[in-house]
Amino acid sequence: MADNARGITRYYIPKKKGFFTRLAKQWQLALMSVPMFLYVFLFNYVPMWGWRNAFLDYTNKKQVAKGITPFYGWKNFQWLFSRPDFFQSIRNTLAMSVINLVFGTVSAILLAVLLNEVRQKAFKRTVQTVTYLPHFLSMVIVVAMAQNIFNSNGAVNQLLLSLGIVKESVFWLGEGKYFWWLVGVINVWKEVGWGTIIYISAMTSIDPALYEAASIDGAGRFQRILHVTLPGIKSTFVILLIMNIGHLMEAGFEIQYLLGNPLVMNWSRTIDIFVLEYGTQKLNFGVATAAGMFKSVVAIILLVGANFISKRLGEDTLV
Repeated sequence: MADNARGITRYYIPKKKGFFTRLAKQWQLALMSVPMFLYVFLFNYVPMWGWRNAFLDYTNKKQVAKGITPFYGWKNFQWLFSRPDFFQSIRNTLAMSVINLVFGTVSAILLAVLLNEVRQKAFKRTVQTVTYLPHFLSMVIVVAMAQNIFNSNGAVNQLLLSLGIVKESVFWLGEGKYFWWLVGVINVWKEVGWGTIIYISAMTSIDPALYEAASIDGAGRFQRILHVTLPGIKSTFVILLIMNIGHLMEAGFEIQYLLGNPLVMNWSRTIDIFVLEYGTQKLNFGVATAAGMFKSVVAIILLVGANFISKRLGEDTLV
């Protein structure tokens, strides 16, 4: 700010510093980000060169053996969208993803709210430790445990029979109508404790004065949860929801591959398993790459769409 001879006050807005100027001043942070940048570049962007296989012809095995893969255009995609089993894999992927998203989000928020209301720190820490330990278990171990629990003579059937809920053992692992829900239950058991960590962290940032003000106004514990705790984690919920919507095309691979069997193949085959079958068993790399490319493009569209809708509604966004 400066005054000239006529008494007019002039305001000078400092010029915005350039990107490289700010980068030079924060070179320590830039140096720390180099390993992560290299990791993302090498494992997320360099493999995209393989997308060219989606436009090559791998059906002629004699030519492929000679190293000849002629340009195929969009025929791999046309063939892909004419296959009923591909649409079946899309259905299974979306169904299990939605189940995992709903069950996982609701259970994580519910457990976080309950733990936030616990006043005994020792009990609270014990429950947190017990619930998030399954996250570190291998999916092979988790599926093996699930097979023992849900088989015809497993703990679940024995409990249902003893309570008189069913008259004979339920064939949980051999009927397709149960498969999606089993995957949802197993994923919740494995990841619910890990998912609560973020919500509990968000709850610790809520101003305690809000709870005191609510108590003075006569709000009970449930009302404080409804009007203070849940609104306090709203932004965290929205951000995680946007990120999870971007992963709707990734219902998983290990649990479906390990828990699946020929009896439930029509319900267990996901896009990733479809890619595995055509890429490694049938050696049709063009179709496998086209399926993977389709999944990635749809995931990007879902992520951008969810972010745009959240922005239009005035909520927090990723970008």
